[in-house]
Amino acid sequence: MNSPDVIVIGAGVVGASCALALTNAGLRVLIIDRGPVASGTSGAGEGNILVSDKEPSPELTLALRSRNAWFEVNEDIGGGFELDGKGGVVISRSETGIAGLKKLAKAQRENGIDAREVNAAELRKLEPHISPTIEYGVYYPQDAQCQPMLAAAQMIRAVKKRGGKFVQGENVIAINSKNGQLTGLTTNKNTYSSPIVLNATGTWAGDIAKLAGSYLPIAPRRGFILVTVPAPELIFHKVYDADYVANIASGEADLQSSAVVEGTASGTILIGASRERVGFKSEFEIPILRQLAQQAISVFPILKELQLLRAYRGFRPYAPDHLPVIGEDGNISGLWHAAGHEGAGIVLAPATAELITAEILGKTPFMDPTPFSPKRFMNQNPSAGVNVAS
Repeated sequence: MNSPDVIVIGAGVVGASCALALTNAGLRVLIIDRGPVASGTSGAGEGNILVSDKEPSPELTLALRSRNAWFEVNEDIGGGFELDGKGGVVISRSETGIAGLKKLAKAQRENGIDAREVNAAELRKLEPHISPTIEYGVYYPQDAQCQPMLAAAQMIRAVKKRGGKFVQGENVIAINSKNGQLTGLTTNKNTYSSPIVLNATGTWAGDIAKLAGSYLPIAPRRGFILVTVPAPELIFHKVYDADYVANIASGEADLQSSAVVEGTASGTILIGASRERVGFKSEFEIPILRQLAQQAISVFPILKELQLLRAYRGFRPYAPDHLPVIGEDGNISGLWHAAGHEGAGIVLAPATAELITAEILGKTPFMDPTPFSPKRFMNQNPSAGVNVAS
């Protein structure tokens, strides 16, 4: 495996999905990560498989395919990662917010999303403990959830059983190429030859591109999540405030937060979500955690009776145009990217893998991949002239 058909850098959900799809297509795949499985963004997420937060766009087309692909992956590898098609509920409590949510739901229905408006009584059938002050929402049966660390681990396990290999504890220090054609890579321990390297390193994808003398404007966007003690049968869907959609689409660097609440298979309840661009600043900030707790209690007052078990933070790979980066690099032939998914990396992973695999094999993909192409950043490189390893 020192000369595989494809080297995938990154053992998160996106990298694991791509490795699985490429392996299933008959390619010999080597996965390399400087840490263990899902040690980056994937290990700090909620496992969202959402279509409800997507406006009509190429990303929505990708998400709709990917949502269904998750259930195909589940069958392919025998499950084991808590995939749950439980559905989602989006709520709003202001006239302006409700009008905006109605408009979004209408547009989504016209583009293939099952979006069902629900009144106060119907809301309480879906979520008995929701605040009595909330009288309108939209129910999205297609929304789902998984345990992302388990998902990545199970997919990599399947890759290994099917002839692939996973190497952890090696840090990529050079992307090797000659005359603009990729030849492999070098880690702090070994050199590997391959005609194809796939960069699936999340928030560090820009660093890998830079090693190759290319450019991706991927930046970290920090978020915190609270975890309560187990409280089974309390929250039945993913429930979030419509402001969450606006926060995703925002380009603001300052802190934004909105109520996002959901249960897990273990009974714990996850509470989010915050977004801010502060680099890789990792300190826990109590005011943000308190704000998230207060917002969640405003949706589910019963939560004030629960104790917090822990809190954690992660860094979403943020692209300035809010579209993932999927495809071959514009400068180095053989270097491919699957990154920049921000908070949608889990839901978009299997469809991202399908696009990458089809393009690498020269087959027609299920959708036009052009909006996601890394080539859209070719003329933006502020560090032109970086030496290419050779």
